[in-house]
Amino acid sequence: MAIQSLVESPIIAFTILLTVIFTVPPIFEKLRLPGLVGLLVAGVILGENGLKLLNSESDTIKLLSDIGKIYLMFVAGLEIDLEQFRKTKNRSIGFGTLTFLVPLIAGILVGRLFNFGWNSSFLIGSLLASHTLLAYPIVSRLGVVTNEAVTVTIGATIFTDTGALLVLAICVGIHGGEFTALSLATLLGGLAIYSVVVLFGFDWAGKEFFRRSGDEQSNQFLFILLALFLASVGAQVIGVEKIVGAFLAGLAVNDVLGRSPVKEKVEFIGSVLFIPCFFVDMGLLIDIPAFLKTLSSIWLAAVIVIALIGSKFIAAFLAKLFYRYNTAEMLTMWSLSLPQVAATLAAALVAYQTVNPTGERLISEGVLNSVIVLMLVTAILGPVITARSATALQVSDADLGTDSLATWWESHETEVEEQQHQFTVVVPIYNPQTQRYLIEMAALLARHEGGRIVPLAITKALIQMDDPQLVMALDQSQKRLKLAQEISQEFDVEVSPAIRIDDDAALGISRASRERNANLVVMGWSQTTGFRARLFGSVIDSVFWSSHCPVAVTRLLSSPTSIQRILVPVGDLTRQTIGAVRFAQILADVNQAEVVLLHVSDRKTPPALVEKFTSQLLEITTKSQLQVKTNIQTVKGDDVARVIIREAQAFDLAVLRSVRYRTAGGLGVSQVTTQILRELKCSIVLLGEPHS
Repeated sequence: MAIQSLVESPIIAFTILLTVIFTVPPIFEKLRLPGLVGLLVAGVILGENGLKLLNSESDTIKLLSDIGKIYLMFVAGLEIDLEQFRKTKNRSIGFGTLTFLVPLIAGILVGRLFNFGWNSSFLIGSLLASHTLLAYPIVSRLGVVTNEAVTVTIGATIFTDTGALLVLAICVGIHGGEFTALSLATLLGGLAIYSVVVLFGFDWAGKEFFRRSGDEQSNQFLFILLALFLASVGAQVIGVEKIVGAFLAGLAVNDVLGRSPVKEKVEFIGSVLFIPCFFVDMGLLIDIPAFLKTLSSIWLAAVIVIALIGSKFIAAFLAKLFYRYNTAEMLTMWSLSLPQVAATLAAALVAYQTVNPTGERLISEGVLNSVIVLMLVTAILGPVITARSATALQVSDADLGTDSLATWWESHETEVEEQQHQFTVVVPIYNPQTQRYLIEMAALLARHEGGRIVPLAITKALIQMDDPQLVMALDQSQKRLKLAQEISQEFDVEVSPAIRIDDDAALGISRASRERNANLVVMGWSQTTGFRARLFGSVIDSVFWSSHCPVAVTRLLSSPTSIQRILVPVGDLTRQTIGAVRFAQILADVNQAEVVLLHVSDRKTPPALVEKFTSQLLEITTKSQLQVKTNIQTVKGDDVARVIIREAQAFDLAVLRSVRYRTAGGLGVSQVTTQILRELKCSIVLLGEPHS
């Protein structure tokens, strides 16, 4: 009895969940399986069919799973790039209609084939109609996000997810009991009014609150959570499933959050805690005998999987015909729209738990198990096909930049920045031990551009301006600035030292840079990874987000004046990458150094594609008027990070881009850059652009 009561304790259940979330996904990722598969398996092992340590009916599991379910749909709404959608709105709606209707019809036919009622058949169709952009990190890494076919598919997600959730809402309403044309009209009318209130009301309220709250990230975080739960409760009030409200809330605050640190914190809390709880609960619901029975009479699962894959392919093929896309673009659209994770799983669970007065479920256990099989197959198949097909995509002509640091990023603010002012490099200084190399780097760049440097000392604000601690801190800042001025004079460059008193170091740097119309911020290194940095954010993260100009974060092991060989890994031809190439060439021009552009290609990439990429890269380098020795090196390898780390051993400096990859559903994706930063033995410059 004592053991039984321990197992039923909410604290014990929560502790077990945290242990599973902490340990299981990394193990499965090492086996090259999605971490969410591990969570499902853990749920099966710990549930009624296994060790009986967790019970899906317990209040703790129900609460955490419910929060995870709505958080999953909220993040799905947040992850949709509304800017990309606006660029190709018409074609996104067109492809969205195709990739929604064709699978919907296929699902209805499957339902009728297996003798399900019309309502259940429509529900099965809606489960196939949505998609999760699980392979987005792959197209982002390959630098083909700007390709129209990719942009159209991303935009179509709004249409498919919204449509699927509307069908779910109607099917749940019909299944709940007596349903007439009047009640259907009432439901649709209420849903339309509710959607307008959430999408426009929450958007307006969010922008007003963020404008008035300034830098209070804790209150902004709470506001976003409140918006999520208010929208979910509001959906239930009008008789619609709460995940519909969560998704609409995600769309509503999408513009409000942008790429702010608050968005990162909102997604982080969901991805490390609530969403994994939902997947564990999905595992708890799997009845092993019934699941094995579903697999033994494999027809239902097989037909659903084939219907999904076939219908998504037909939709992509029709889009190819209508919009004159090539085969690579069609295959990429197909593979991006294949994975069925976020909306599909959440809607399937809702449908399974919906019981009418006679005790009949909206979908059977067999359909639920088939959907889980569908999720496993498509979550693996989609990204694999994307990785192969997206390598053949053409990217839009990138901005080839100029030979001036003052203009390689100027498209961010062309209307504000006419570059008539003196080129300015702001250098935040704090540590006297590393200050020399930092000032030297900034001075070299400023001298090349005929500009000036602004050594900046940030002093932590106190309530009273005559506080002895503040006086002492200001005195130390003056000493650091004096040293910075002495170092700068060695390079014959104009110096304008500055002290700023501020509550927040990162915002102090960004504000001072904006006030001085800086063209570049050169910072020293600080810890940017790990739990604490992810939860609370680092100074570098905050400056990357809030700065109006590019930021160069440096880890210099020797004087920048001694740099002779510079390595620039090049994975794509986006403007950001070309900016990194220009940065390296300008630094090399100062020291008469050599630049090597390293392109690591997949072993399966056709030689013709690698050759084409190399010729495009050569064209970019030859456009430069700088007399810099620039070589291109191509290496085949499956582990990009390992190849870069190996090749970098022969170089003095590596210039990297700061890129973050996310995927809807809060599923973590390993970052090549993070591994490189951890293991490189040479000096590093990490370039981040505004809002990166």
